[in-house]
Amino acid sequence: MIQPHGSKLVERVLHGEEKERALEKAKVLPSLKLNFELVSDVENIAFGNFSPLEGFMGEGEYRNVLNHMRLSDDLPWPIPIVLDAEKEVAKKLKIGQEVILRNESNDPIALLHLEEKYEYNREEMAEKVFQTKDTAHPGVAKVRGMKDVLLAGKIDLIHESPTPFYNYKLKPIETRILFKEKGWRTVVGFQTRNTPHIGHEYVQKTALTFTDGIFVNPVIGRKKKGDFKDEVILASYDELIKHYYLKERAVVVILQMEMRYAGPREAIFHAIIRKNFGCTHIIIGRDHAGVGNYYSPYAAQDIFEEFPDLGIVPLFFKSFSFCKKCNSVVNEKTCPHQPSEHINFSGTKIRELLIQGKIPPPELMRPEVAKIILDYDNPFVE
Repeated sequence: MIQPHGSKLVERVLHGEEKERALEKAKVLPSLKLNFELVSDVENIAFGNFSPLEGFMGEGEYRNVLNHMRLSDDLPWPIPIVLDAEKEVAKKLKIGQEVILRNESNDPIALLHLEEKYEYNREEMAEKVFQTKDTAHPGVAKVRGMKDVLLAGKIDLIHESPTPFYNYKLKPIETRILFKEKGWRTVVGFQTRNTPHIGHEYVQKTALTFTDGIFVNPVIGRKKKGDFKDEVILASYDELIKHYYLKERAVVVILQMEMRYAGPREAIFHAIIRKNFGCTHIIIGRDHAGVGNYYSPYAAQDIFEEFPDLGIVPLFFKSFSFCKKCNSVVNEKTCPHQPSEHINFSGTKIRELLIQGKIPPPELMRPEVAKIILDYDNPFVE
């Protein structure tokens, strides 16, 4: 089985008496309220999804990641994982102190062992992570809205967030056991935010040809208007696997995390997370983790050349479409026909048909998948 990133699978979850003591401390310790994204980061640290991180980054680690996309021990890591706080709040906190982290409902979810607090340049962070200062970029806008001071230190999880998708939620220690039980020595990860169309199936099955199993890993959490609802994505994948996959070769597990839309940097980040889950390979398509026109179409593939020591194999897919003459999914290397013969896998076009209550043509989406989506009164986020 592939080693986790940094060779150590982190677990920072309190149980039993330790958890009870932390809940007692929560009544008297200073606290910080976190938004959904930060709560997700806390849980992903605690469960080992972000191994080898054990908490939020200190200034040295932050600067190394920002400037070199590596941790201080030279391990690849492209995205700063940081906790921001108001200057006045940070001023009252003392180094060495424990701080209770709370969710938006004010429930205590974790302990922060405060090791450091430091100021940073929001504009610099945005430009280096997202390669733009444009506030129309959702990641830049989010960074610009961050508070003035960053707090660093290890965390211990007290409470796991409830989810209606509990049956799909597995930690890295659990997925690794699952892969071992299935006899999978090689596993390919596939990240998704959408219901599956024929193009997705083509990519997944092509990758599956070279590996023992596919790990479909939908990102669950807050979405923008017009996105498919989480429950619709999961139901549609269940239906696809039921009818068109060998069940012993595919598994669906959720990842609760907000997209950062950092393009190339985020592609490396996604690869690290799947490596921690136990994947040996990851599918990286055109404009992976991109938004708008901020990144060139294959920048998220090219960046892997900078990380020969990443420890997970990327499988790159270029543009593909359905060719009417070939009567199959094709790419630029496999089809000699003119673009006029090709039907592109347009998510916008598929959405428009579904909004009208129509089943997309079978060359775009499996009818069973379309029917499951249309069973919902409103499959889209409003």
